[in-house]
Amino acid sequence: MTDYELFDFAFNQKMLDAWSDSHGSFADNWPIVYLLSNAKEIYVGETINTRSRMYQHLASASKETLSRVTVVMSESFNKSACLDLESKLIQYFSADEKYKVLNANAGIINADYFQRERYTESFRVLFDKFVERGTFSRSVPELINSNLFKYSPFKALTSEQAVAVSGIIDQILKSKRSGEKARIVVDGDPGTGKTIVAIYLMKLLKDIANLSVDLPIDDDSMFSEYMTQANKDLLAEYRVGLVIPQQSLRNTLEKVFSKTPGLTRKMILKPFQVGGSKDKWDLLIVDEAHRLSMRANQAFPTLNTQYVDINKALFGQDDLQFTQLDWMEAQSESQVLLLDPAQSIKPADLPRELIDRVVLEAKDNSLYFKLNSQLRVSAGDDYVGFVQALLSNAPTVQPNFENYDFRYFESFKDMRAAIIERDEEAGLSRVLAGYAWKWVSKNDADAADIHIDGLELFWNRTDKDWVNSNGSLYEVGSIHTIQGYDLNYAGVIIGKDIGFDPVAKKLFFRRENYFDSKGILNNHMLGIKYSDDDILQWVINIYRVLLTRGIKGTYIYVCDDELRKHLKQFLK
Repeated sequence: MTDYELFDFAFNQKMLDAWSDSHGSFADNWPIVYLLSNAKEIYVGETINTRSRMYQHLASASKETLSRVTVVMSESFNKSACLDLESKLIQYFSADEKYKVLNANAGIINADYFQRERYTESFRVLFDKFVERGTFSRSVPELINSNLFKYSPFKALTSEQAVAVSGIIDQILKSKRSGEKARIVVDGDPGTGKTIVAIYLMKLLKDIANLSVDLPIDDDSMFSEYMTQANKDLLAEYRVGLVIPQQSLRNTLEKVFSKTPGLTRKMILKPFQVGGSKDKWDLLIVDEAHRLSMRANQAFPTLNTQYVDINKALFGQDDLQFTQLDWMEAQSESQVLLLDPAQSIKPADLPRELIDRVVLEAKDNSLYFKLNSQLRVSAGDDYVGFVQALLSNAPTVQPNFENYDFRYFESFKDMRAAIIERDEEAGLSRVLAGYAWKWVSKNDADAADIHIDGLELFWNRTDKDWVNSNGSLYEVGSIHTIQGYDLNYAGVIIGKDIGFDPVAKKLFFRRENYFDSKGILNNHMLGIKYSDDDILQWVINIYRVLLTRGIKGTYIYVCDDELRKHLKQFLK
């Protein structure tokens, strides 16, 4: 299935007629994929009637700046293969940055079809042709490792994600018509694609509002039913914001949004920015909503003052019970909360009982969507369950993970060497650790932070997009720089902040070996004192997050002797 032919011609009626006349049924009754482009912009499409579709494009004001056509043709093409190829090309072009992608996000079909694996293999030959022609500026592996690919709104959604997006859009349109408020919850384990749902929603809402009605939307698009003039009018002035509590991911998504047509970096918001705004939003989408803060001592003294000022401005008083979730509700008509309570990592995060109430309320109002399918880790859904059990008092024996490189290491030197090798092969391979070492390099750039097996290593030297920063391969990433990110391979150091009591047969927390000051801080404002068992759960959550970053593999090294002895029984 490699008989691809590529034809280029000028985007005008004369050249279209010439090509169509010379290609007979391929022009009028055969599935093909095509590119319309100029030096800076590109549009990707598929059709079974090229001549007719091109006439529609020629008559479209939104395509009048495009000057070149590239037709991808094959005798082995069918409609499903063309839809699949179209979706892949849109994703790669949106990640490549050479062109601005003009496609609206009406929904890419991710249907299986006969011999899809063979078509996928043959597509690689075609992509190589595009790289040789200079159509892509980077290789496909480079594109797949880029943030613009990982966080692209042009994703083929799973059925669960599609159900959530469709349900949310229905509720948004209903709320807009009725004026009723709604709080929607999307719940999912690590790697189930919550952030993708958030970005996808942002792009879809903007594409509906900016709909160009001079060219019909393909009925094969998943959300074509929403692309109507009535919905365009309804959402024309609709103000949407994406709230990201973690600074590192916020900076990354600002860059992605600045490169995505219809989206801007100003749509990415800090919780304090939302709370302090004089303007309101129609909809706030909150990613990692469990990381919103309740009232507690903030990282910077000025934020404590700001917290008081925001509460007074929004509610007329500074009640200590107000949380950042209350800010979201006060500053928007509706909210979409994407959350996973098991990824809360410090005392200041929203309390579990509050999250449980929010989830129950959403279920009662039929505004709750659950994502179950594991999209990040190629080992599948069983892997997350295994990791959750591993760091509990009732571990299970490691199952066989097909096509997933899961390894336990006795030597940290060997694990680090293996991660460096994986990075040379696949890229995006990093060493991560729990907060079990002091961050001495913050005050002394030459002083190593972590000493293991005679090796001296430094914590991450930046907290902004650390994964892609220079030197990150030779540093160690903390939870604050990796939550929300994907790696190809993750080497995880389980430090001596947790140990194992062989007599009581349970895990325990070592306060003297935990160095995140905010992670053990009692909440004097609310009169809450956290026990070692309380903090143990947050530390375990941290390690579960670290252990679910690797797409292709995860390597483990355990520092504590008793914990290593204990876990070895369950690891292969």
